[in-house]
Amino acid sequence: MFPLSISEMILRLALACVLGGIVGWEREAVHKPAGFRTHILVCIGSTVTMLTSIFIYNRMQGTATSLPDPARLGAQVISGIGFLGAGTIIKEGVNVKGLTTAASLWAVACIGLAIGVGYYSAASVATAFVVAVLIIFNKLERSKVFTAKQFLELAVITMDRPGQLGVIAQMLGDMRVSIHNIKIERYDEENKVFIFFSLKIPGRITMQDVFNRLYEIKGVEKIEQR
Repeated sequence: MFPLSISEMILRLALACVLGGIVGWEREAVHKPAGFRTHILVCIGSTVTMLTSIFIYNRMQGTATSLPDPARLGAQVISGIGFLGAGTIIKEGVNVKGLTTAASLWAVACIGLAIGVGYYSAASVATAFVVAVLIIFNKLERSKVFTAKQFLELAVITMDRPGQLGVIAQMLGDMRVSIHNIKIERYDEENKVFIFFSLKIPGRITMQDVFNRLYEIKGVEKIEQR
């Protein structure tokens, strides 16, 4: 028997709003597709699922010879949250974005299940760890701690000719430079364009190496670091 009063139920749902919101706030702050409200709703939904499982178990106490497994509905949340996580994953060429946000949604669903069953300490500690990983490791990845990769923002002014972007992308690929984002804008002069790149460069390659190789491409006139 799992006694569950109205006040306890309200407490668990309120805690789901708070803990889910904390994780969602971090995702919202860095402009990810699944933010504050999405994480709160996922956490509330998984909490309600666990509360419903407990309610069904309590109602069937003494009325059935075989009692249902309270964890069965929770298991469906763990497997079913994948469709929402998949919606936050974006594939751009060879690069994939949104995996961290998808993982945070899955983690929030698990936190909601822990809240629903009354395991407050685990839910609170898990929330602290999830937020720490999202905030601290994001900063570490862009700092000098991880020297294997460097982040670089470039603006390239080049002649607007067929296949020019493909030539530049091929050159960067040959250097093992990952392209995270590309934006193209028309330049003031005719037949010229701005191409803005967000790049991730292997540690063995310097920024000057990238500049030198880009200037070797016919039609590239100017390169600026943003």
